Amino acid sequence: MTISLQSMTGFAREAGTLPDGAAYVWELKSVNGRGLDLRLRLPGGLDALEPALREAASRRLKRGNVQVGLTLRAEARPILAPDPVALDQAVRLAQELAHRLGAPPPRAEALLALPGVIRAETTEPDEAAEAARRTALLAGFERALEGLVASRHAEGARLADILTALLDEIEALCAAAAAEAATQPAQQRDRWLESLAALLDDKARARIPEERLAQEVALLATKSDVREELDRLAAHIAAARALVAAGEGAGRKLDFLVQEFVREANTLCSKSASVALTRTGLDLKAAIERLREQAANVE
Repeated sequence: MTISLQSMTGFAREAGTLPDGAAYVWELKSVNGRGLDLRLRLPGGLDALEPALREAASRRLKRGNVQVGLTLRAEARPILAPDPVALDQAVRLAQELAHRLGAPPPRAEALLALPGVIRAETTEPDEAAEAARRTALLAGFERALEGLVASRHAEGARLADILTALLDEIEALCAAAAAEAATQPAQQRDRWLESLAALLDDKARARIPEERLAQEVALLATKSDVREELDRLAAHIAAARALVAAGEGAGRKLDFLVQEFVREANTLCSKSASVALTRTGLDLKAAIERLREQAANVE
């Protein structure tokens, strides 16, 4: 089974209903991160879910800043009951007032409308019911997590195409740099001889041994030789392609590899002795920077 590249960017939403009829919605959103940072936003009274949520997330995700939100839409119907003490006092006072005024006895709905006569009773939580709620919420979270992973894989597939295109561009720039670097020794020799001719007359120039001239030219060519940097860049390109193809866990290795890309490109530019090679080196550095930005999204 081929494991595709996974991005650290993704989103998932999972809605459901609890055994008591309450509706819930899980929302998961992830972005880049050095490690796995799970930030939970849970309704009050559900903190006990946190260890299980973190354990489930760590099984499926390796890196990324993940925001987890849970919304409960419980249509709680309070149980209304009269306050016996308040009701007795209201009845007694109403009867006394009616007797004093010669009025008819108080109506029941009028008494129940008095503040404090009716109260909402809260029932003690049932442990079995609470356990069923937690189980249902955890199952919903697992489904949301599955959706997040699928979202990150879909983003990873697009990311793999982008990384491959950038590696193709870098490879083409390396080939152009190799062609331009091949002409550097001859160009340097010509420039050095022109400078020497401008400084010395023909007689003085003739007194310089050819071996000495050859040594100076060879020294210049050695200082500007970028074949080693290009060879290492070729190896890094092959390694990066292998990581993209391997998929799982490629992010950290790509981060390190891109640093090596940058180091070799900087050295190539510092050794450049021609405008053309310098221009290609700068284009190479720009392409590597785009590669770095995209590689930062890989899990």
